[in-house]
Amino acid sequence: MQQVVSLSFFRFGSTTARLWAFAMMGLARRPMARTEGIGFWKLCGSGTGEGFTPKPNLSVYAILATWPDAQTAERETARGVFARYRAKSVEDWTVYMSPTSARGDWAGVQPFVPVNAPASGPIAALTRASVKPGMARRFWGRVPNISAVIGTDPSVLFKLGIGEKPLVHQVTFSIWPNAAAMNNFARTGPHAEAIKAVRSDGWFSEELYARFSLVSDRGTWGGASPLAPKDTP
Repeated sequence: MQQVVSLSFFRFGSTTARLWAFAMMGLARRPMARTEGIGFWKLCGSGTGEGFTPKPNLSVYAILATWPDAQTAERETARGVFARYRAKSVEDWTVYMSPTSARGDWAGVQPFVPVNAPASGPIAALTRASVKPGMARRFWGRVPNISAVIGTDPSVLFKLGIGEKPLVHQVTFSIWPNAAAMNNFARTGPHAEAIKAVRSDGWFSEELYARFSLVSDRGTWGGASPLAPKDTP
């Protein structure tokens, strides 16, 4: 069987719905753990702006999960905790992916099982880092420049910063039309400079870098699927 990773995003409108979503960061843990077929999973908040910033966005939350196959992923993300989030949200979008590479750990484990996949087509990238408390100021001093660049990059199809805990546990997730576009961003400008600083100054206590091929998606974000072909003039 081929592992499938789901990443579900939910946008909440009213203050009541946002407070509910915030509370579910704790209350949803037990039912999530009992979800049939689920492997690794995380409940996440999000940051404002492009990419991510230290200021939380209290209207957007995410759920990441791994599954043994696509059928299980699609079935379970349509019910249970996911359905409860969907019922309270004003918009939701889930992307299903297959890991093609992964390096590093997340909370002491390697959650993704990579498989060989064609190099062509859209590709997703996920970076998760635990920032050392003493390095938080330096880290967040770099991030706005990276976020600004990724936000204006015409190649990126989707980008959002999420995380388990503000300031110290951060995840960047982005989707690109192909590996060349993603590599061009990663190897130039503020992002490349930040990577050098990570290596030389030791910002992180734990790191994970993963890439995925896209399997399918469900729902909308901003009124349409981020994977839908864009109209050209």
